Amino acid sequence: MVASEFFLVGLLAAFAVVAAVPMIIIPVLFAPKRPSPIKSQTFEAGQVPKGESKVHLMMQYYAFLIMFVVFDVVVMFMFAWGTAYPSLGLQSAFVIIPFLAVIFIPMWYALNLAGRKELW
Repeated sequence: MVASEFFLVGLLAAFAVVAAVPMIIIPVLFAPKRPSPIKSQTFEAGQVPKGESKVHLMMQYYAFLIMFVVFDVVVMFMFAWGTAYPSLGLQSAFVIIPFLAVIFIPMWYALNLAGRKELW
């Protein structure tokens, strides 16, 4: 039985290699190789850059990234807690309530960053 499980893992690894190798080889074969000033020019949202090129990254979606990570962690732990709740009983609420209190601090911070407090 163990051998069949390792076979499936090996099959998955072989598929990963078979799927990844063409993704690496095809761009090497078909990518343009002659640099030009136009190709080397910095890209700024499809527009011709004016002045010095900027390296500064826009952080306007940073707050939404934090909210996604917070909700992702909350959903993962709430699902695990919800499936184990019938066997754990009411005392498990003493674990999940402080967890939720701590995890919503970054959520509050992200909402303040996004300026979207009034929507919640």
